[in-house]
Formats: sequence, structure tokens, C-alpha cells
Amino acid sequence: MAFFKNAQETGSPSLLASVWHTVEVTFLSSYTNVLLIFVFLGILSGSQEWNPSAVFVLNFLAIFPLASLLSFATEELAKSVGQTVGGLINASFGNAIEMIVGITAVSQGEIHMVQSSMVGSILSGTLLVLGCCFFASGYDKETVHFNVDVTGIMSSLMIVSSSALIIPSTLYSTALYAAPGGNEYILHLSHITAAFLLLFYFVYLYFQLSSHSHLFSSTEDEEEEEERQLGPLAASLILIAATLGVTVCSDYLVEGVDGFVEAYGVSRAFLGLIVVPIVGNAGEFATTVKAAKEGKVDLAIGVIVGSTLQIALFVTPFLVLYGWALGQPMSLRFNSFETACFSLAVVVMNCLIREGRSNYFAGVLLCGTYLIIAIAFYVHPDIV
Repeated sequence: MAFFKNAQETGSPSLLASVWHTVEVTFLSSYTNVLLIFVFLGILSGSQEWNPSAVFVLNFLAIFPLASLLSFATEELAKSVGQTVGGLINASFGNAIEMIVGITAVSQGEIHMVQSSMVGSILSGTLLVLGCCFFASGYDKETVHFNVDVTGIMSSLMIVSSSALIIPSTLYSTALYAAPGGNEYILHLSHITAAFLLLFYFVYLYFQLSSHSHLFSSTEDEEEEEERQLGPLAASLILIAATLGVTVCSDYLVEGVDGFVEAYGVSRAFLGLIVVPIVGNAGEFATTVKAAKEGKVDLAIGVIVGSTLQIALFVTPFLVLYGWALGQPMSLRFNSFETACFSLAVVVMNCLIREGRSNYFAGVLLCGTYLIIAIAFYVHPDIV
């Protein structure tokens, strides 16, 4: 079956051999696939209405291997369809976990958890994942160098997008918090801002994949070194199955939030800002740290900053407009503490990548900053 593996030189394999090859390659693609048993347990616990805390934990663990499969299938499919279409596929599914969990949470009215998870995904990428990459690439070197042109473009766009996300929160806290209809003004501003951010995102995709693709060629060349392991049909089927699994498990995950919060006294802000992004960034974390350790620092930073940009320019504004369509008050107004942490993360990231060099100590500082923020949100009560 050439659809399953086009790169087979020795004759045409039987259907059974093709299926076995697909299963073997897929299962061995990541160590997290040993957790696939939790997909069954998570769905069973949700459908049978087990203890809400158990439902939350089991589905939380279930999303880890599903996120890994989603990332693996996306990469394999992208290798089969060419550079431009492959880039679009990677862009579309790069933050699929955050998107699916966000859509589920907005549909169930968990607005504050969605807002926290968006900020948390950015914090996780710019502080924790980037810090681990700097440490992994520089612990045995004096200095690590990377492409300052690409990082400069992406960091500048990150500053612009973060400004658009910070303005509604700042406006509300300084002028509209006591004004009649202040929340309505913020909702209208959020809807308009979200539309512009989506426009920026599509222009950025055109810039990266078409008009100025040569600026990103070094990163893309490193990615193309890896041999394709699956054909487009097999990769598509795995992608669909993983997406359906994430959709079901994220629905049960959000349903179990209330019970988990009541049982353990953890704030929704901590769950959204620290716990949920761990799931979404698990595959990215493993990929980027491995690439950084192998000396592919440009690739690692490109993935991290690109993922962060997608959260700020696409996922967050999409969820704002999705909430508007459902009549849910999903806005860009984060609480003051989240806004401060978000601003800090963007500033720190840009300071560390703008010169095109780093070392392991910078990684330690980034990870330490993330841990301090995580502890602060653990003790911080839910205040919207």
C-alpha cells in the first residue's frame, strides 16, 4: 500500500504489513505513547460519570499521548505535501491542543480558565521551554549562537501582538472598571482587536511561507533532513483519530474542573495558567529540547517563538470571536496579575534572543522565573 509508506523500495507490501508498519512507527514515535491506556480510561470515566477529580486527572493524562500523536501525524503529513502546504498544515495544527481545549471551555462558560490558559501557553513557551532549550544547548559551551534576523522579525511581531492583548486589560483597570457599561466597551474592543490580530496572522503566514520564505530557509532545511516514515493517507487517519480523541478528552477534562478545584482547593487560574499548558506544550517541549541539544538552536527557537505567535495572533483572537458567536463574554481583559506576568515574559524573551547569542545561565534564569510565577499563581486566589 503505497499510501501508507511511499518510501518502500522492496515491492508492494500486503495490507496487513502496511497496517502493522503504521502502528509500529506511530507507537514508537514517542515515549509518551505508553500513556495511551489513559485515553480509554479517561473516556470511560467521563461517560460513566466517575468522581470528577478522577475524570479530570485521567483525561489530563490521556491528552499527553494524543498531543504527541497529533504532532507526529502533522509533521509526517507536512513532509508529504510540499513546503508551502506543509507549512500551512504545521501552522494550522501547531497549537491544536490549546485550540480544542479552549473551544470546549468557552462552550461550557469557563472563560477565566480559557484566558489563563492562553497566557499560560505563552509563559510556558517563552520562559520554561525556551529556558530548557538554552540550558540543553549551552551547558557544555561558553556561548550559543543563532540566526538573529529571523528571531528579530518574530520577536518584533511578538511585541506588537502582546501590546494588542495588553491594551484592553490596561484600559479597563485604569479607566473603565467603574464606568457604566465598562465590560461592554471591553467586549467591543476585544472583538475589533481580535479581527485585526487574525489579519496580522494571515499576513505573517504569507510573509513566512511565500514572500520572504528565504529568511526562514535555514530552519526549514533542518526540518527537511528527516526522512518521511508514513504516507499521506496513514498520517491523515492518525491526525483525524488524535483530533477526535483530544476533542472528547478535553470535553471531559473541562467538565471535571469544578470537582478537582473543590477537592484540592486549587484555583482555576492555576489550572489554566500552569496545568493545562503543560499538556499542550508537551510535544513541543520534547521536540525543541532535543533539537537544541543536537545544536539546532535556530530550529528550536523558531518553533518556540512561532508557537507563541500563533497563540497570540490566532488562537486567542479566534476564541474571542468564537465566544462572541456563542454569546459568551470571552474578551481580551485579563486580570492585572496575569497581564503583568505576560508583559514580563515577552520582555524577557525579547531581551535574551535579540542579540543572537545565549548560554546555559540564561536558561536557568528563564526556568527560575517561570517557577516563581507558577508558585505565585498557586497561592493566588481566583480574582477576575
